[in-house]
Amino acid sequence: MNFLLDTHIALWYLSGDSKLSKKAKSYIDDRKNSIYFSVASMWEIEIKHILHPDKMISSGNDFLLNCENAAFSFLPLHPDHINLLHTLKRSKKEQPHNDPFDRILISQAKSEKMILLTHDTLLSGYKEKCVEVL
Repeated sequence: MNFLLDTHIALWYLSGDSKLSKKAKSYIDDRKNSIYFSVASMWEIEIKHILHPDKMISSGNDFLLNCENAAFSFLPLHPDHINLLHTLKRSKKEQPHNDPFDRILISQAKSEKMILLTHDTLLSGYKEKCVEVL
């Protein structure tokens, strides 16, 4: 199975953080699975590092190197990923979700036929089969 890691899941795995669910860890550790990280996560981390280096101590490049060392595969952004953004819909009954990085990760997973592993329960509001909230 091909899994795309959301930013928190990737950071938690790489740092050995106890916030990472056992199920997420088992998916990532299973050698039968292919694990991907997105350039969007690298971008998000770099922005947070620039704005709040005391809270986000890793830079985007640190993240890239750590993901490569963990043997995760790199997923760049393609026009198809951006073109799928318009297909992501949420019911008006759902709590608002305003994170553009999460939306591009969903679009990437959808386009590439991957499963996005996330901890963010708000993403289930998109009702996309490619999102697994752990």
